[in-house]
Amino acid sequence: MKTLQQLIDNVDQNPGSILVVRQQTEQRLPSHQHDKAQLLLVFGGIAYLQTEENDFYIPSNHYIWIPNNYPHNLMFNAQDLFIINIYFPKENGDSFYNEMGIYPVSKLLYEMLSFSETWHGDYYEGSWEYEFLRTLRNVLSKENLKKFSIQLPTTNDQRLNAVVDRLRSQLNENLTLEATASQLGMSVRSLTRLFQAKLHITFIQYVKMLRIIRAMELIKGTSLNMTEIAYEIGYSSISAFSNNFHQLTNMRPTEFKSMAGV
Repeated sequence: MKTLQQLIDNVDQNPGSILVVRQQTEQRLPSHQHDKAQLLLVFGGIAYLQTEENDFYIPSNHYIWIPNNYPHNLMFNAQDLFIINIYFPKENGDSFYNEMGIYPVSKLLYEMLSFSETWHGDYYEGSWEYEFLRTLRNVLSKENLKKFSIQLPTTNDQRLNAVVDRLRSQLNENLTLEATASQLGMSVRSLTRLFQAKLHITFIQYVKMLRIIRAMELIKGTSLNMTEIAYEIGYSSISAFSNNFHQLTNMRPTEFKSMAGV
């Protein structure tokens, strides 16, 4: 089995090439980075990408663009998850490529990926495959797609991590700031300030994202219908669940279910 350094060296071994890697073992690696930018495409499940600041959730039929030299770690919890990684040499130009972002795989991008589905390994400038992959990269910034917006901020604060663990286990309950503060023996003001100081997000926003993330996992991993899932994560109204899901993901739960292939 290759070591972390060997895998990183493989990515950067040929600095000028575009490298295509399918079903690689990167998702089992600790935090690392490489000189090339990375296009990571997810199909069939949900991948979890961690950085020092946030946990990113990448649903099926979405991709994440990772700028060069950006520390990250990928994990997943679905056996049928299929991942494609394409590593690109750094190019100056559009600011799109300087920021990490998650976007849906468009019909055009899917067709381009299907055309190149047998490609694997390094492709060099001067070859038509290289020019095709470079065109694929350049398409990303031109599509003007909405970002997938679920990014959970992380912290090393032990008190707050204990609060988050409690919230995860109580998502089917009526979680309010007041009740949670009371259970923890804290004042509402102290808990509010803790979330704002350490996570730069409100309590309500954090709970909303936790619930939608859990909903995605239930849609992909269970046979529960949408009403059952809504109640399982603490919504008494299916419409409120659907509206919040759409607000954070730019799609309805039924659309997500269809994209996840459930």
